[in-house]
Order: sequence, then structure tokens, then C-alpha cells
Amino acid sequence: MYQTTYVRASSLAEAANLLRDNPDAKLISGGQTLVPTLRQRLARASHLVDIVHLAELRGLTLEGDRVVIGATTTHAELAASDLVRQRIPGLAHLAGLIGDPPVRHLGTIGGSIANNDPAADYPAAVLALNAAVHTSRRTIGADDFFTGLFETALDPGEIVVRVSFPIPRRSAYEKFHQSASRFALVGVFVAVLADGSIRVAVTGAGPCVFRATSIESALARSFTAEAAESAAISADGLNSDIHGSAEFRAHLVPVLAARAVAQAR
Repeated sequence: MYQTTYVRASSLAEAANLLRDNPDAKLISGGQTLVPTLRQRLARASHLVDIVHLAELRGLTLEGDRVVIGATTTHAELAASDLVRQRIPGLAHLAGLIGDPPVRHLGTIGGSIANNDPAADYPAAVLALNAAVHTSRRTIGADDFFTGLFETALDPGEIVVRVSFPIPRRSAYEKFHQSASRFALVGVFVAVLADGSIRVAVTGAGPCVFRATSIESALARSFTAEAAESAAISADGLNSDIHGSAEFRAHLVPVLAARAVAQAR
């Protein structure tokens, strides 16, 4: 690990100023990805700006027809929340599937979506539920937030403050996980939004989370597991590694979508 300076920010404004004044500084909340990366010298940070304790970034609240979740809310807190379990059960179920207990009690939703690991779980929920990501500067819609492999629409120094999820009619998440890391080899989130529209988001299968439009179209005609499983998914551009080929991932997508539909029903 390279030498770095640890700073415990006293406010969101101080954290933003530290990032502005130190271009090589990095935010840390749960640190479940950042700390191992720094230990292996795969990244270098002049400063580590700790924001996990900031009151502005915490909380789980109901605001009209949306569930609003602070960026430093941990996976365990989200999974155990009665509000989330009642209003968006698919999201609570997803949070409970992440990693192991130590990871769930330290990792945060804001850190996960800002990192945008191609095998992370939350991006599928954010995209399928058409959530809004509120930052220290603006609000970014789900369709515009995830832009590529470990890339998002966040500008340098921009901080995720909270994520607001519209309450759907139905929601469910299913994943085929890697047994060692428990990351998603493929994960599929199915949501029926309040207006009746259907969104299906896939993580783990490609370099970045994406919507499975062929499955969405099939479910719009018939919201059944059989319809989801009958939709074709191309292997072109999907990930292929020691854990599974692109063709295997393409096969898994409709299978997991069918399971999610059955759960949502």
C-alpha cells in the first residue's frame, strides 16, 4: 500500500473541498473494494476522505411514492429495513445476497454504485427500478448513470448523497453467484413500475449493467416465467472468463429472469 493521508471529513462540504483541492484523493465509506485495491497497489490515493459517519449521507425514508436511501446505508441495514422489505422487497432481497456478513455490515450502497463493478448487484436494482441518483451537484437518472466498465456519469469530486427508488408494483432479483466472491456471475432484476411499464436489468453478464429489452418485450405481452425464459439473449459482447463463457451467461439471463418473474408474481 502506498503512503496516504487519512482525513475524517466533518461535513459533506469539507469532503467536497478536499476532493477539489487534492485531485488524487479518494472517498472511503465501507472500503470493501477500495481497501483491497490499495493494499495490492492497484490504485494510489494521496488522501483517503472518510465520509461514512456523515449524517447527511444516512437514513432510509419514505418520501411520497419513493423510498430514499442515504449513500452510506449499509447492505445489512437495507436488507433488514421494514420499509424496504414492505415497499420494494426485491431490493431488500438483493441487499441480503451481497457478499458475506462482514461485507454486508461495512459495504454501502453509494460506494457500490459509484464503483460500478460489472458484477455488483445494486446497479441492476437502480436501473430496473429507474431510480434517481442524487449527488452533491445534481440528480442523475438511472439510464444515464452507468456508462461503462467501472465508469459512471459522476464528475471528478462529485459525491453520491442518496438514491431514490420509485415504489414498484412488483420487484424481484435472482442471481447466479460466484461461490468464492459471491459477486453475480449473472444477476437479473425484474420490476413492474407504478405506470405498468416493465424493466429488466442484468448485471454480471456484460462489462456494464444493461437492460434486457427482449425480455421486457416478452413480459409486456405476458408477464409469466415462460415468457421470460423464451426470450433470446445474444452472447455478443458478454463477459467470458474462467467462471463462465459468454454463451453460458447468455443462457443464464432468461433463466434467472424467469425465476425473478415467478418470485415477483
